[in-house]
Amino acid sequence: MPPRLEGLYAVTPDTVDSVSLLSQVAAVAPHIDILQYRNKSEDAALRLEQARALADLCRRHGVLFIVNDDVELAVQTGADGVHLGRDDAALSAARRRLGAAAVIGASCYDSLERARRAVEAGASYIAFGAVFPSATKPQAAQAPLSLFAAARALGAPMVAIGGIDAGNAGQVLRAGADALAVIGGLFARPDPAAAARELAEACRRAGR
Repeated sequence: MPPRLEGLYAVTPDTVDSVSLLSQVAAVAPHIDILQYRNKSEDAALRLEQARALADLCRRHGVLFIVNDDVELAVQTGADGVHLGRDDAALSAARRRLGAAAVIGASCYDSLERARRAVEAGASYIAFGAVFPSATKPQAAQAPLSLFAAARALGAPMVAIGGIDAGNAGQVLRAGADALAVIGGLFARPDPAAAARELAEACRRAGR
């Protein structure tokens, strides 16, 4: 049975503090459906250590575990899949390395044409964003919410990212997003668990 590609999709903050990272993710894990490990550090040993710990945590909570950018790290940690951006490995190469059952997501930014190409290449889901101004990526182009209705015919689950919090989550879900990818709206909050509960409830109300 294919994995559920909807609901609350947490994306980790980029940090070298593994204890804090694991604590924060453990707090939100009961409320999320997907976790993406994102860390741009050059320290490969640190990233492997963190990813292995997060993969184990996700397995215990029944959360889908995705690695950002790094196909080999996904293989090493037994991740469910990988998320690729415009400068990462080709989707076709990732599919060959990870296999037919792997979840492979593709960042499509504000481009319907990029989404179409990703689906044709075998993407498991497509992601649009930033849907709102984002403190994590302040220079990101804004993706209009109308993209979700336009992309529905492509037939792939759609993820929204960028500036999403409990206050605007309903708007994004009504526009057609299947999953809400959230970084700051969870991990920059004083109480990540409470923020996760609110966002998860918004997803439930929308049938996600």
